[in-house]
Amino acid sequence: MARFYFDIRHGEALAVDEEGLDLHSQRAAEIEAALSLADIARELDPRASSEDLVIEVRDTNSVVVRATFILEKARLIN
Repeated sequence: MARFYFDIRHGEALAVDEEGLDLHSQRAAEIEAALSLADIARELDPRASSEDLVIEVRDTNSVVVRATFILEKARLIN
């Protein structure tokens, strides 16, 4: 088991994870980051900008993965 921390960046705001989670592998941390990012994006105001929504996963030494939310709006053709 290793402890991973999930810091959330949204624009200029940063929420630092002080507690972390004990997970079995970096892959488990990647999955947790992706699921968390989807939950956060789901809660966003539809009119709000979703730019720069990132979860940085770090272990005790450094950032090991970044999960970034990207929303591309297609132009509707009538």
